Amino acid sequence: MKLNSEKPNFAQPTTQQHRDWLSKSYAIESEQNFQTSMWVKLLEIPNPFSFDEALLLCPLSGDEWLAWIPDHGECTLRTTQFVSNR
Repeated sequence: MKLNSEKPNFAQPTTQQHRDWLSKSYAIESEQNFQTSMWVKLLEIPNPFSFDEALLLCPLSGDEWLAWIPDHGECTLRTTQFVSNR
């Protein structure tokens, strides 16, 4: 019986192009300067009767905000769930 001592070739290093794409997506997100009392456009509404905008109340972490959505109430939103209205 002979053992195959070669390492599997499924873990490929990321290409330069892929790394560039990742850094650009984070750069776009970090350029957004969200502030308290700012209205933002929701990318997906929480229920069919709620508004498609939310009022940012306060940051909870680097990528989460406590927000108020008319006809829905308070909720926690990630920065990937909304965009600036500017």
